[in-house]
Amino acid sequence: MAKNKSSATKSTLTEIVNKTVKNRQRRKKLKTVPAVTLPATELLDKKTDLTNEQIAPISEKLKAQNIYRGFTKLAINIKTKRRFQIGFGAILILSLFLYFYIFKDIPSPDKLTSDFSQTTKIFSRKGELLYNIYVDKNRTFVPLNNIPKYVQQATISIEDKDFYKHGGIDPIGGVLRAVKEFVFKQQLQGGSTITQQLVKTALLTPERTIQRKIKEIILASLVELKYPKDKILEMYLNQVPYGGTAWGIEAASERYFNKKVGELSLAESALLAGLPQAPTTYSPFGSHPEYARQRQKLVLDRMLEDKYISSEQRDAALNEDLKYKPISNDIKAPHFVMYVKELLVTKYGERTVEQDGLKVTTTLDLQFQEFAENTIASEVGKLEDLHVTNAASLITHPATGEILAMVGSTDYFASESGTFNATTALRQPGSAIKPINYAIGIENKVVTPASVFNDDLSCFAALPKTYCPVNYDGNFHGPTQLRFALGNSYNIPAVKMLKLNSVETMVASSSAFGITTFKDKSRYGLSLTLGGGEVPMTEMATAFGVFANGGIRKDLVAVLKVEDKNGKILDEYKDANLDKETLSQLLINGPRVVSRETAFLISHILLDQNARSSAFGSSYLQISGHPAVSVKTGTTDDKRDNWTIGFTPEFLVATWVGNNDNSPMNPYLASGVTGAAPIWNKIMTFALTDIKESWPKQPEGIVGLSICPKN
Repeated sequence: MAKNKSSATKSTLTEIVNKTVKNRQRRKKLKTVPAVTLPATELLDKKTDLTNEQIAPISEKLKAQNIYRGFTKLAINIKTKRRFQIGFGAILILSLFLYFYIFKDIPSPDKLTSDFSQTTKIFSRKGELLYNIYVDKNRTFVPLNNIPKYVQQATISIEDKDFYKHGGIDPIGGVLRAVKEFVFKQQLQGGSTITQQLVKTALLTPERTIQRKIKEIILASLVELKYPKDKILEMYLNQVPYGGTAWGIEAASERYFNKKVGELSLAESALLAGLPQAPTTYSPFGSHPEYARQRQKLVLDRMLEDKYISSEQRDAALNEDLKYKPISNDIKAPHFVMYVKELLVTKYGERTVEQDGLKVTTTLDLQFQEFAENTIASEVGKLEDLHVTNAASLITHPATGEILAMVGSTDYFASESGTFNATTALRQPGSAIKPINYAIGIENKVVTPASVFNDDLSCFAALPKTYCPVNYDGNFHGPTQLRFALGNSYNIPAVKMLKLNSVETMVASSSAFGITTFKDKSRYGLSLTLGGGEVPMTEMATAFGVFANGGIRKDLVAVLKVEDKNGKILDEYKDANLDKETLSQLLINGPRVVSRETAFLISHILLDQNARSSAFGSSYLQISGHPAVSVKTGTTDDKRDNWTIGFTPEFLVATWVGNNDNSPMNPYLASGVTGAAPIWNKIMTFALTDIKESWPKQPEGIVGLSICPKN
């Protein structure tokens, strides 16, 4: 029975195997071979009494199954690898996309604290701001501890009340803002955090794109990780725009209220804090100044809500009468300021001057400057009939060389010609150059003030024709002492004096006096002593300063001190006479040009009213209450230039009238009576208001003798 069962089992197994093999062969190369049944496997494992013929199909089946499993595993490995490659490729593509679209040009947060351009400030000797030098942005850095709390609180209240709580971005507000901006195309103000605004202003371009917005969010987060909150607020207050060229709170304070940020009131702080979102719209100088006050009220209300101020403080601020700085008052002493700027650029370079935030203290006395400007404007208005359209003036301290005032034209802002600076332009000095010629003769002991020149018709060999000078009045005055020849500004004796000195000597000696324009002696002849050579007023002031200083030259100085943005002194002018009420010739240091005796004699002749009375009589060359003022006039033969230069040991004033186009003035212009002399008289009188007569004593080497000119 058992045997029959075994046979039946074998038969059943054989049929199953045969069917399985046939099915397998029908399929394509065993791709979908079904699993071997458990009984067959168990039979093999138990080593049943199957014959080889019976076992072979089962073994073949198992081999097929193993092959299938191998292929299956290989397929799975290939699929996994492909998926990995696809995923890696996607990540790589996404990374490259983010790099080139977002991160490639993203700036470093470190740039926020790197040096940015700052405004160079030019001040008067007393600390009054004259001008700000900058390229596009007027900006001065101020540390946070120097910025009033009101400014900080007002800014936080109106811009970002949760500034000290968030991490640089406001997720909910940011999403809503992005949707409104990029989906609904709404142009919005506000909404970004202070950190985002800082990043947008200082590190990114202003375009409104998703790319820039993503950069802004990323950078804001990085900035928050790198810097403390107070530093971020400090950078914001120093780098955001407040309207026009005012960047940063210090420049804004100066632009709108003409004061430093530390002096701002609550009302002023609130108004400025409201500007950065829309400086043009909210500007008190704009077409709708009421918007500025409305915005200010909103800022104060927010400060009240945030409990930074009380309702009483808010109401008081709203009722405060704000005093705005006049817009046109952006530059004072413009000719002088531009003169100083040129000096600075020559010494430090244009980039340093325009971007490195220098603090420059100048020699200018703003009170003198404004008086000179007003005097020139009013006096030139009286000279229209004499065809005089322009004038200039220079005031200096001879003992120190300091320029106290510089007016280069009647009105700097009037037209393009107003920017012309006649104090630095080359003009013919006329007879104003004569004192140098006579000083050379006295210094070289060729003549004395008592020497006699025969003022008669005289001609001198010259090319292309003989030179025969004539006097201002057209007359001859016979034998004339040097004192009276110089005092009355006679031309013929002056030419004879130059003939004795030689043109070569005068050209060389003029350089020692500070006149650098007489370089090529071959260009000049005997007319040089009558003003035949061109010279700027600045150099004429230096030359006349030699006489005021007892023979010592002091070159003109316009800058007292230069400091960098950190307060380090880069340059400082030091002089023993600086800031002294009484200037002393004994303290003057500099190259000696002529002896004290020569300087005294020339100065004495120029203050001697008797020595000039024949030609000038009672004129504007006399200063009421100050008889001891040395002065010399100069007028060119063709009436293109008219000068008056006078001095005391304390002050030197030079004035000029003429026309920028070099056209001649009216022939009836009278030197010492009209033209430059009245301007000089008013300015010198003003300068000497509180000065007592203080000419130094007569040097021991000078003696007084009575001379008979006929002998």
